[in-house]
Order: sequence, then C-alpha cells, then structure tokens
Amino acid sequence: MASSRLDIVIFGATGFTGKVAVKEILKFVKDKNITWGVAGRSEDKLKQVLQEVSNKTGEDLSTVPVIVADVKDPSTLSAMAARAKVVANCVGPYRLYGEPVVKACIENGTHHVDVSGEPQFMEKMQLEYNKAAEEKGVYVISACGFDSIPADMGLIYFIEKFNGEVNAVETYLESDSNEKVEGASIHYGTWESAVYGLTHWNELRPLRQKLYPERLPSFTPKLEPRSALHKSDVIGKWCTPFPGSDRPVMYRSQRFLYEQDKVRPVQVQAYIGFPNLLAAIMVILVGGIFALFTKTSFTRKLLLKHPKFFSFGFVSHEGPSEKTLTNTEFSITFSGVGWTEKAVEGPHTEPPNKTLVTKVSGRDPGYGLTTTALLLAGITIIKDGDKMPGKGGVLPPGAAFAKTSLIKDLSSYGLKFEVIKEDVKEKSL
Repeated sequence: MASSRLDIVIFGATGFTGKVAVKEILKFVKDKNITWGVAGRSEDKLKQVLQEVSNKTGEDLSTVPVIVADVKDPSTLSAMAARAKVVANCVGPYRLYGEPVVKACIENGTHHVDVSGEPQFMEKMQLEYNKAAEEKGVYVISACGFDSIPADMGLIYFIEKFNGEVNAVETYLESDSNEKVEGASIHYGTWESAVYGLTHWNELRPLRQKLYPERLPSFTPKLEPRSALHKSDVIGKWCTPFPGSDRPVMYRSQRFLYEQDKVRPVQVQAYIGFPNLLAAIMVILVGGIFALFTKTSFTRKLLLKHPKFFSFGFVSHEGPSEKTLTNTEFSITFSGVGWTEKAVEGPHTEPPNKTLVTKVSGRDPGYGLTTTALLLAGITIIKDGDKMPGKGGVLPPGAAFAKTSLIKDLSSYGLKFEVIKEDVKEKSL
C-alpha cells in the first residue's frame, strides 16, 4: 500500500455522523500521527464542514484534502479508495449504499471500516467478499460504532478477565441522561436503517445458511433466552431482548475464534434495561407498531416520511443537539458463568463453578463514541495490523481486534472497561 496515501479518509463527511467524525479525528491527528481527508458528493459542502469544525475548534483545516466521491459513480469511489489506506465509511443505510464502497476498497487494496448496525449488510459482505478481501490483504470491518464495539470488544474483555473457560454471557444495555432530553435523541439515518433492517429481516436465515453451512457443536449447559419482559437480578431493572446487532456480531466473532483458534465459543443473549415497568411496556408496544408498519410499502413510507410522529419525538432529520449527546451516558453489563479451568479432554462434566460481572460504559454512545470507535478501528489496522488475524478478510470487530491494543486505546478515549464482581464456588468434597 503506497506510503503517499492518506491514513484515513472520512467518506460521507457532510452527513450527521460524518460531521461528528471530522471533529473527533482531530484528537488523533497528533496523538497517533495520522494523515486524513474528507470525501463526499459536494466539494462545497465538504469545505463548509471543515470550516464549521475549524470555527468550533480553532484548528486550521484549510489544507485537509477534499475528495469528491459519489456512491452512484464507481469511478469516483475507486479514485477515493486509491488515495486512502483506510476508508471510514459514514454513508448509510449500508444495505442501500455500502456495497459499492466495499467493492471499490477491495479493488484498490484499501481497508474499510463502517458503523453499520445492519446484520443483513454485514453478513452479505462476509459471504460475497471475504475471499477477495483476503486475497487483496484488505480488512473490511463493520459494526465499528456503538453497534457493536462496546458489546463485541466488551465480550473479548470479559473472556480475558475470566481466567478460565466461559460458557455463557448475558449482556444488559442501559442508557440515561444527566438532564431532561430536549428534542430528538436519534438522527433520521439510524431510523431509516432500522426500517429497512426489519423490513428485510427474513433475508437473514437463508443468508446464514450459506455463510455457515455447518452448525456449531452443541455446548452445555445451554443458555436459554429469557422471557420478552423480565426483571433482571443483575441490574435490578425490567428488561426486554435487545433488537440491535450486538448479538449477531458477537456470535460471528465467537464463531470465527472457534474456527480459527479452537476456542470454545461463548453463548450470548443480549437485553436492554428500562428505568421502570411502564417504560418497558411502552417500548414493547411502540416496537410492535413499528414492526407492523414495516410490513407494507405504504406503511413503510409513513414511517420514513414522519419519523418524529411515529417515534414520539425521539427521531428527527436534524438529529440530537450537542447538549443531548454530551449528557447521554450508557453502560453494558456482562454477566457470565463458566469454569475456573479449561476442559482438558471432552466437555465439562461438572456445572459451572465461576461467575463474573464486568461493565463497559461511556458517554454520547450514538455519535461521539461511535465515531471515536470507528476512527480508532481504522487507526488500529494501520498501527497494529500485524496482530490481526490472517492477511485480511471481512470480519466483525471482536474477531479482528481481539489481540490488538484497541481496548487499551478505547479506554484512553472515553470508554471504560471494568470488573464489577467475581465469585468462585468451592469444589464439593
């Protein structure tokens, strides 16, 4: 890969997430000694974004390279990819706009990272482009934002700290704001991705049958999913299954580590906690209406045309304010069981004798943390690529970065990893 290339090009820098990425990358320019540029459809708008960020931060961004690239014009995508070591792709929904960028990156020997939370897109890219990426020595890594760096790297951290053999883990996502939220909490782009993701959910099963023709061996004790509404004794809140991409992404990482390193894969279930029972019930009801409205083209258009109405004000085209972003906190608690020692031959014959609880927490999960994690993922490929598996491929974050310094770097830039509780049962005589 030519040394004259820019380290990272932020594609989609004029979008909501892209603008945050432009601001966040300034933290790494000196700390990590990287070069960077911005790309998008409009040169004027790209320059305007750089000027806005310059005015806010006081940094002179007049010399930052500006690259015109459009997902509808493959030649411009190829030219963009040829100028970068890593493309940080912020243009979603990825099921609509992601594949041409991935293809251009592979053809030009350029690594690709994105913040997709869309299992259909991620698994399709793995199925169709993994071999080509390996042959080109290119890493294509999705889910490098809030979906699903905290969950996937949090599980890697859990396994490292367990010091034994893990059987199963349950994750519990919580989010809160220090102040009353004014206006929207989510940008329209995230809503749009969710609409298309749920609309095409039936694509996943046949896709996974092609991606994984052989099933994983059955491991015991089996982790059964909890009821749709239950009170967790781990976080003390009412919980429902988390509908995001965390569990599918963690599964892909665990499967990869099993197939490559012969490590026992961890069974995982993911949940989200609510402040009270009423809030949990309301979310279930709204989720049911949302799912129902994705079933026909007419009702889908209503969801996309009136996001603020159907989300009760949580979603808008303008997105959340900076105040809302900075005051939002989140955590994911990991509660798991296993054995103090790894099985030497065959499966364990005794029940699990060890419990561990860990936590990953931070601020501004949707956009500030998302872009910080995205950029650190790209930087890790450049700086720590020799610790990544193979020579390339389409991988989830946990599989790609398990042996790198990414967790350490995330800890330095606002994401906290910690052990909460550990318990070991004494063996009975």
